[in-house]
Amino acid sequence: MTLDATRAEPHPHHARQRLEHARTARLAQLRALDEAEPNADDHLLTAQRTAMEQVLQEIDLAFARIDDGTYGTCAGCARPIPAERLEILPYTRHCVACRRLAA
Repeated sequence: MTLDATRAEPHPHHARQRLEHARTARLAQLRALDEAEPNADDHLLTAQRTAMEQVLQEIDLAFARIDDGTYGTCAGCARPIPAERLEILPYTRHCVACRRLAA
């Protein structure tokens, strides 16, 4: 089975749990970056911090999609995003095929 196979729609409660876990993990990573040695590569730390902040924004947008009933629907093709993909990237807005087209 591929990641683009259609599965049952995700249950909002499970999606919220996965998103909360992802948010907690990213916040912990941000705290660790803030506690990094002052001699650490500032450019690398800035890039990592920016990436974590972008993921946190995506997580917030995913919570909004749960609230408005569009969570689990691809923003590109409007088809359901496979449950397996949502388990790996609970904040994703795209199925694999549409993500590849955007890359």
